[in-house]
Amino acid sequence: MTADRPLRVVVWGTGGVGARAVAAVADRPDLELVGVWVHAADKDGRDAGELVGIGPIGVTATGDAEALVGLAPDCICYAASGPGLDAAAADDYERFLAAGIDVVTVTSAGLVFPPAYQPALRRRLEDAAAAGGATLYASGIEPGFAGDQFVLTLLTMSRRVESVRVQEIFGYHGYPVEFTMREVFGFGQPLDHTPLMATPGAQAGTWGPPVRMVAAAMGVELDEVRETYERAVTPRRLEVACGVIEAGTVGAVRFETIGVVGGRDAIVIEHVNRMAADVAPEWPTADRDGTYRVVVEGDPGMQAELTVGTPETFSDEGMVATTMRIVNAIPAVVDAEPGLVSSLDLPLTLPRHAF
Repeated sequence: MTADRPLRVVVWGTGGVGARAVAAVADRPDLELVGVWVHAADKDGRDAGELVGIGPIGVTATGDAEALVGLAPDCICYAASGPGLDAAAADDYERFLAAGIDVVTVTSAGLVFPPAYQPALRRRLEDAAAAGGATLYASGIEPGFAGDQFVLTLLTMSRRVESVRVQEIFGYHGYPVEFTMREVFGFGQPLDHTPLMATPGAQAGTWGPPVRMVAAAMGVELDEVRETYERAVTPRRLEVACGVIEAGTVGAVRFETIGVVGGRDAIVIEHVNRMAADVAPEWPTADRDGTYRVVVEGDPGMQAELTVGTPETFSDEGMVATTMRIVNAIPAVVDAEPGLVSSLDLPLTLPRHAF
């Protein structure tokens, strides 16, 4: 505990991460869940514990944002989700920070390394944090760990580094959010369709910050951050969580966000995502679905694989990991100096009362 009392926390949203955050905060003796924000009218006024499936906890969910800010919590655990939410989320962060409330968030991947965030929004948030004396921290499993903090931990064993590549090798057949799957990644679309991920700069906004974080921590000057994006069609009809992927449409995507040093690809975050395991077999694979692989070329050469859960549970347990990256950070963020911080600025955000 930072003080002689539990830290008072509001959870913002009850989607995949928010629901898990409600349960995690409610279970911790060093944290006190004092409020939960919901967007849907049919959730307003209901017990937050019942909403997330853990039974009544005596905290009523509300859509009244001002009332929650008025509670003056120590920290808001921000887990609102939805397409194009980043700008709206920044407005929320600005209001919270100016009110003196610390924020931990999974919503804005670009804030994993604040110096790489959109300059105009960053300045607004920095001003609000200074005015309110508050702190903001963004994290997750990737971005937020696999492509940055995990990589840097491995590099503490390096004498010389030629390159480092992080691969996410995941099947996306279990992801139900249709807009994200179809319009962002391009699954189920014909090859003449241009998804958001193929738009120049789209990847750099999400995976550029962890690439830049690794470069900054290593004292490396990047020439540029560039992107690649390619697709493969499925030869057969696939029925997946987001709907039907017809034969002849995109069934796998592969893209890279690349930090160039001295004219060569030096820091790379690569995603290989399929709707079925046998689509694009020529692309990188892993022994099991749901794998993060780090390959370091240098002295010594290293390869490490991170898997969460089992091949059947990795999607759900990966959500737990994502959630706990910010819930576990709450005490450290409350203790931190005001401003926008990254993992480089915090101690290890280890869980409390976990055993």
